[in-house]
Amino acid sequence: METFGDIIKTERESKGLILRQVASALDIDQAIVSKFERGERKPSKEQVEKFAEFYEIDKNRLITSWLSDQIANSIYDEENIEEVLKVAEEKALYLKTIHDGK
Repeated sequence: METFGDIIKTERESKGLILRQVASALDIDQAIVSKFERGERKPSKEQVEKFAEFYEIDKNRLITSWLSDQIANSIYDEENIEEVLKVAEEKALYLKTIHDGK
């Protein structure tokens, strides 16, 4: 299963780029880009969008990977993962209707 870090590392390597080049293009410290690739640090949504634009990959795919990494990392050690995800989905859909209605 591909993580956000896996995707951006694969994209960088497939384009023959080194970390320094990516970091410079995105105005992000090279060490931080490396940590993003290794999953040791989580980027902001704005940074995720910058990666999608830079690598010319589907923004929705990258944001989905990034968000699902966050969710998975916060609940992986819980006993009732399925129930948590079900309730979270219901809450998110409810919140969306409230915010879309405004």
